[in-house]
Amino acid sequence: MVSFPLPARLAAVAGVDPERRDWVAALPATVRELAERWALIVGAPFQPGGEVSWVAPARDAAGRDLVLKVGWRHRETEHEAAGLLAWRDRGAVWLHDAHTDALNCCFLLERARPGTSLATSRPEPEQDRVVAALLRRIWHEPAPGHRFPSLAGMCAAWADEFDEGYAAEPEALDPGLAATGMQLHRGLAREDGTAVLLAADLHAGNVLAARRAPWLMIDPKPHVGDPTYDVLQHLLNCRRRLTADPGGLADRMAGLLDLDPARLRLWLFARCVQECLQLPWLRPVAAALRP
Repeated sequence: MVSFPLPARLAAVAGVDPERRDWVAALPATVRELAERWALIVGAPFQPGGEVSWVAPARDAAGRDLVLKVGWRHRETEHEAAGLLAWRDRGAVWLHDAHTDALNCCFLLERARPGTSLATSRPEPEQDRVVAALLRRIWHEPAPGHRFPSLAGMCAAWADEFDEGYAAEPEALDPGLAATGMQLHRGLAREDGTAVLLAADLHAGNVLAARRAPWLMIDPKPHVGDPTYDVLQHLLNCRRRLTADPGGLADRMAGLLDLDPARLRLWLFARCVQECLQLPWLRPVAAALRP
């Protein structure tokens, strides 16, 4: 290929991350090989795209309207295909085929039409209701013998990363707040209780308008654990309402999902602490939610 188009966000991160730069450099050959494998005509990638995948419209020999997704292989992409299969007809886009190699997790997906993002097409209170309805559809007990990773393992790893970052920046947060937050971040995920298959990254930007269903989920990060956790990414994406009234927003979503509002507030506090080294605007939110 003389010129290979990159989505803006992927181009930006490839410019500063050597590991992803090498992966991006191999993308032209990877896309060409996948086009041959699946007999595809591939279009230009969707813009602005994401930071860890190259995603573009495609059409196969049968004339099906599809999406080709080439993901940088890392721990969050390992189980996406299995999750989409488990959620077939439960509110996710259909997975038609998948291929994994040392560097890539590749997916041939249903194309949602018109494909408008929930984040850009509906006000946030309506987004709350759509996200809640999708969460109710996708939450179910995984099949026996499943290989999905545990929420407890992910939360423990993120807490370890927070501790390392906080040790280098101890002035960023009150020590008691940091300690309580990470204790809860680890502990809530380990508690016995309902364990279901979680999307772990469901927010309005990952929900598209479609014809087969009003809304379909894309880009899940499947884990198994406490369903209360699965509300958090949507809350974090509602910045204005979260900063204005974090407890009230948590209570609203708990009500829409019949969840324990006190538990959701604890989870939201813990997640805000975990994220606040990278997202300083969450520090006052964490302080407001402190148990």
